[in-house]
Amino acid sequence: MLSKMNFSKLSLLVATILGFLFIHIPIFLIILYAFSTDEKTFQFPLPGFTLRWFGVAWDRPDIWDAIFLSVQVASISTAAAIVLGTLASLAIYRSSFFGKEVISFLVILPIALPGIVTGISLRSAMSLFGIPFSTWTIVIAHATFCIVTVYNNVLARLRRNSYSLVEASMDLGANQWETFRYVVLPNIATALLAGGMLSFALSFDEVIVTTFTAGQQSTVPVWMLTEFIRPRQRPVTNVVAVFVILVTTLPILAAYYLTQESGSEKK
Repeated sequence: MLSKMNFSKLSLLVATILGFLFIHIPIFLIILYAFSTDEKTFQFPLPGFTLRWFGVAWDRPDIWDAIFLSVQVASISTAAAIVLGTLASLAIYRSSFFGKEVISFLVILPIALPGIVTGISLRSAMSLFGIPFSTWTIVIAHATFCIVTVYNNVLARLRRNSYSLVEASMDLGANQWETFRYVVLPNIATALLAGGMLSFALSFDEVIVTTFTAGQQSTVPVWMLTEFIRPRQRPVTNVVAVFVILVTTLPILAAYYLTQESGSEKK
């Protein structure tokens, strides 16, 4: 029996390591090729290592334009998602009405659908209403799925908290705004922060929906896709990919630890 248990543990360990390598080796290769001396082909082992491409990327105005646009879009989309996602979660949490589960499903639908379906539907709607494609159409498109991350985080936190705190606040003479500010908001603060960070990361690296709803601008993922289709200096694209990895990974890690801490505090 002991040998079977050891074999099972060893099998799980090997499967975990293989899965980890399968996921992360491509990411490691992207980082590695950012230092390659060869600017057109992928060779392994690398012909040499250089920091030249980081300087080249730093001096490329098109890269900075894409970065500034991505940060702008992600910031505005996240702000809109925090407001709208919080309001939607509060409405669903406290209200009881016919079709409540359907409404909740419709809120999370944009992130559940394939990106190409969401992109085509948004582009069709914007064309139908005569909305010119610009930075704001990208913001609107990204906000549709960013709302979901905030909504899910806040709703889960509200369901773990007792409504008696709100009732006690109202009984003690606080109005609705004071109750929200001093009772509800502190309890959902980490959920809002985690949802906002996830929203920023999702918006920053979104490419499919952006392709359908952008005008002549290029966010960082769209710029990278264009560079891979018409490669000039592939290591520069890998340098930008390293930047994207950092920008998207750090908020996700922070959101993960925030939700873990809040969960452990609750216990």
